[in-house]
Amino acid sequence: MDFRYLGNSGLKISEITYGNWLTHGSQVENEVATKCVHAALDAGITTFDTADVYANTKAETVLGEALQGQRRESLEIFTKVYWPTGPAGHNDVGLSRKHIMESINGSLRRLGTDYVDLYQAHRYDTETPLEETMQAFADIVRQGKALYIGVSEWTAEQIRAGHALSRELGFSLVSSQPQYSMLWRVIEDEVVPTCRELGIGQIVWSPIAQGVLTGKYQPGQEPPAGSRATDEKGGADMISRFMNDDVLTRVQDLRPVADDLGLSMAQLAIAWVLQNDNVSAAIIGASRPEQVYDNVKAAGVRIPEEAMARIDEALGDIVERDPGKTAETAPQTRPA
Repeated sequence: MDFRYLGNSGLKISEITYGNWLTHGSQVENEVATKCVHAALDAGITTFDTADVYANTKAETVLGEALQGQRRESLEIFTKVYWPTGPAGHNDVGLSRKHIMESINGSLRRLGTDYVDLYQAHRYDTETPLEETMQAFADIVRQGKALYIGVSEWTAEQIRAGHALSRELGFSLVSSQPQYSMLWRVIEDEVVPTCRELGIGQIVWSPIAQGVLTGKYQPGQEPPAGSRATDEKGGADMISRFMNDDVLTRVQDLRPVADDLGLSMAQLAIAWVLQNDNVSAAIIGASRPEQVYDNVKAAGVRIPEEAMARIDEALGDIVERDPGKTAETAPQTRPA
């Protein structure tokens, strides 16, 4: 496993990070989830990403239990706050001081730890003053409940404003967690240059585009039974943007590139996002330990420039590059 600094901070994280968004506490049994976590540890992964909203808090519990017995100082545990949790009452959502303070305590209890290495604003809260949010994060850092603070799916403008306030309050934003893949490059024109300037690193999710970049979805054919594209509870709505024959045909054109490099399609996709020097880590998920062992082989891989050009040529104009998509896909008001 290779390790990278998280932005300009002194924290090193495994460049392949294990995440449990759609699996733990929902798609797979706890025993299998634990085996996947242990496979990640065996493969050299030390960084684990979760959120209180995943499986309505159950994912944090499963991860905490799976990590019991590990040396805490050897791990980097990340979680997030924003989306509704619990009974989704009127204060069970957003980035108000009340919700943040209550959420960090709940996350620590479920994860079985005294602190998280990174606490992230899971979305931008348009209905809470940014000053209130950043003050709450500053207090959490001072209390030692989180060592670092990050954001997820914030626009470049929001990141810049949050970073400025954090510096005034005596801490820094160190990370951004956006969707990023060969097919979804909306961060490249605005978010990445802003983060480079401010010393913020990307921890990217869905580097294989919800499984599309594995090549398992064939144009003109029904999705395989049990795959994410058929699971209404497991992200079928998100993967739908890629499930058309034009995209799927272009993805198949990547197979010769992967073959020439001795990589699986998934390994090629993960290695591709890690080529970006602003990316600190790529998050992988798994419903089977074998997937972890396969994906982790992308660590340390460098794709030659010629192969990078072949990838761009193969995908052509199906790549989404519009930076406005970050704001477009964000909640405009808090979920009820």
